[in-house]
Amino acid sequence: MALGGERETFYGLSGLGDLIVTCLSEHSRNRRAGKLIAQGKTIEETRQEVGMTIESIDNIEVAKELSDKLNLELPILNTVYDILYNNLNPNEAVSILMTRGKKEED
Repeated sequence: MALGGERETFYGLSGLGDLIVTCLSEHSRNRRAGKLIAQGKTIEETRQEVGMTIESIDNIEVAKELSDKLNLELPILNTVYDILYNNLNPNEAVSILMTRGKKEED
């Protein structure tokens, strides 16, 4: 929405639908990559084991730069970025996200 997209677009099959499949399907490259990273694999080891494009890893640097430029609060993106590039322990990341203060989301 910060770049002019419509909220309703996200709720369609290509938005929320794709997100749900990516998160839940055992066939998802992104889910598989996340599980490998959580097991302590490096980005390169994960790329080699998955052997296909991993959009979540390939795009996170651009998404981080864009969110910083637009001054967006994206705690999940920032935490995943810190796991991938700043050696944040995945277990600690879960704790950080789950203990955030409650607030209204945009």
